[in-house]
Amino acid sequence: MPTNEIPLNDLQAEFQSIKHEVMPAIERVLDGMQLFLGPQCHRFEEDFARYCGSRYGVAVSNGTDALVLALRACQVSAGDEVITVANTFIATVEAIAQVGARPVFIDIDPQTYVMDWRQIEAVVTPRTRAIIPVHLFGHPVEMQPVLDIARRHNLRVIEDASQAHGATYQGRRVGSFGDIACFSLYYSKNLGAYGEAGICTTGNGELAETLRILRDHGSRVRYQHDLLGMNNRIDELQAAILNVKLPYLDRWNARRQSHARAYNDALQDIVEQIPVARSWASHVYYVYVIQVRERDHFRNALQQAAIGTGVHYPIPLHLQSACRHYGYAPGSLPITEAASERIVSLPMYPELTGEQIERVISTIRLSRVTRATARVARTI
Repeated sequence: MPTNEIPLNDLQAEFQSIKHEVMPAIERVLDGMQLFLGPQCHRFEEDFARYCGSRYGVAVSNGTDALVLALRACQVSAGDEVITVANTFIATVEAIAQVGARPVFIDIDPQTYVMDWRQIEAVVTPRTRAIIPVHLFGHPVEMQPVLDIARRHNLRVIEDASQAHGATYQGRRVGSFGDIACFSLYYSKNLGAYGEAGICTTGNGELAETLRILRDHGSRVRYQHDLLGMNNRIDELQAAILNVKLPYLDRWNARRQSHARAYNDALQDIVEQIPVARSWASHVYYVYVIQVRERDHFRNALQQAAIGTGVHYPIPLHLQSACRHYGYAPGSLPITEAASERIVSLPMYPELTGEQIERVISTIRLSRVTRATARVARTI
């Protein structure tokens, strides 16, 4: 990339900082040639579960498969309903669809963008089997009310924690609340593999064992199949890389939080909305999401200055063509829909420098002043 570019995420900068540890770890795996479900996998499962404050970890091939396996382990199947949100990556709904169940969408908190738990009980039916709260952008869902509702209605809770590695709710890390929690370890995440990987955490030994069997063709012993499972095993190379990276996660998250404070201080009076972290939460800023008017102009102004931006996500799932058959019309989720028209993600990664952050801020400030001046000129 050009030396003056500030990307949305800079994976090369992270790699260079730990290359001296990553390359020997890869070599050790290749020297041993145990390429899946080996010592690196088992170590990562134990260490990540402990990090989350959970008892068991079951590493899998990616975050989508983690959700599918979790739903299957919780016996969610055809005809069942699963309550979740439309403001998330489509993998959340793909997993529900893959087990034959139906997503039931509720709206979000307008400031944190995560599930508004107050809407859950209004959509519970006799077919409801589970709730999937999505810890989005690095901010957790308010979990205690979700757990209380689930207990009253005998529902499973599956945390989608794919964007919140290390985030906390009331001092406990996400991944320790639901029956099962699912993490994507996609390469851009706060804790990411060099490709695809995922992990489930749970405090329930029976669910953990079911997850292990399902990920490996339904087998405990080779060629003996207790269930019809899938091939969802994690690659031992990816597990080795994750073992290198996990000890850095807290310091990387701390840097993200520091960058967010700098953005917040400078942008709170310039853009329409900055990220909010509730008093009971720690936000780990997988992405730093603001709201602006005239989003296309805003993004173009930053692009002209070689600053990357993103939109997470421009079309809510209930309005996607792939989900049309679920019967949701525009206006069904007004808060989700309104946010999707104005959200923008700014560069956010641990290796961002103070100079880069200041350049992003200065460019935004100039773009807003320029646009405001142009609007005034048109009215004269």
